[in-house]
Amino acid sequence: MPYRKEPADDRQKSSMKSHDDAPEAAAPSRGQWSSLLVSMRPKQWGKNLLVFAAPATGGVLGEPDMAARALLAFVSFSLAAAGTYLINDVADRSDDRAHPSKRFRPIAAGDLPVRKALVAATVVIVAALALAAAVRPALGAVVAAYVALTVAYTFVLRDFALIDVGSIAGGFLLRAVAGGVATNVELSSWFLMVAGFGSLFMATGKRHAEYLDLGRLRGEHRRTLTRYTESYLRYVQYSSSTVAITAYALWAFEGEAGGSLWSGLSVFPFVLGIFRYGMLLDRGSGATPEDLVLSDAPLLVLGAAWALLVALGVYL
Repeated sequence: MPYRKEPADDRQKSSMKSHDDAPEAAAPSRGQWSSLLVSMRPKQWGKNLLVFAAPATGGVLGEPDMAARALLAFVSFSLAAAGTYLINDVADRSDDRAHPSKRFRPIAAGDLPVRKALVAATVVIVAALALAAAVRPALGAVVAAYVALTVAYTFVLRDFALIDVGSIAGGFLLRAVAGGVATNVELSSWFLMVAGFGSLFMATGKRHAEYLDLGRLRGEHRRTLTRYTESYLRYVQYSSSTVAITAYALWAFEGEAGGSLWSGLSVFPFVLGIFRYGMLLDRGSGATPEDLVLSDAPLLVLGAAWALLVALGVYL
């Protein structure tokens, strides 16, 4: 039987609610600059490393100009993400105050004024769009699409079951597309399928972890969680991971950048990594994918082995 966290009893709920009524008193005191940086969530910028996927598998990262373009795409997406995180925290500040951990976010805790957060969000988003457009106008369009999708998710899309998961996955996919656009690397159908369905697998895992963690309180935090069932979320995870694995195997054995011994061997750490991640999701982890990936030693080893084999297959 999969690991499942038991929901808090009535006494625990009452205690948590009374504690949440005054988040400012419980939250650690921060300066406004420190609060601004925390609200931009630099720890989550690691997701933007996906922009290097297309140029890496396309064999162009060895070219200084292309590597520089990919790096600028990474910076642009990091700035855009920072701005949208600020907007999200402003929109969610009331709900966050009633959440056991999110109430410590600077805006919810009152450490960062709403007006300053919105000004900072505007500045970094404009900077992201300008930088992306300077690299390549098409990259500017991709970053603009990411900002539009993320803002739409914050205010509308997250209230619709399945659309919310698809929106999260779309954010990951746009990061992967941005790397190819920035370096003018053609994105194969196999690459798009792996990136798209791999993103859906991780996004559904995030919802599944929230579903288990919040228990009976899940509807108070996110309305769409009441419209899911655990079996349905598992079904989407299984289906999306199966498509991602199949598409990756086809790329490794038949794709333009694949077809070598090393690329074929890379299927094994890739599949084992998917299975390892799925095992962690089954235990109720995955609410923060970046933390899960960076904190699990077997996943890091499998990721390193996969990256080495792909590099050997593409660049040798």
